[in-house]
Amino acid sequence: MYNWSVDEKQFKKSDPVAYEIWKLEQAINYGLGGKKISGKLTKKYWPYLDLDPLKKKFLSLLLWPKQKQKAF
Repeated sequence: MYNWSVDEKQFKKSDPVAYEIWKLEQAINYGLGGKKISGKLTKKYWPYLDLDPLKKKFLSLLLWPKQKQKAF
């Protein structure tokens, strides 16, 4: 992923946590560029991610699938 409007080196140095969140948001909202995202990181920063609502709903289904209910 290439972002021309942000100096990534400077951003990473100044605030590593915000940089991780930003990079994760960019990858999810604008395309992964052939890379995979970490489920662990996505879960860690979930409350802080500003994502497209439909993508966020889909990801939540993937990250936290509902448990199968037992038949009575």
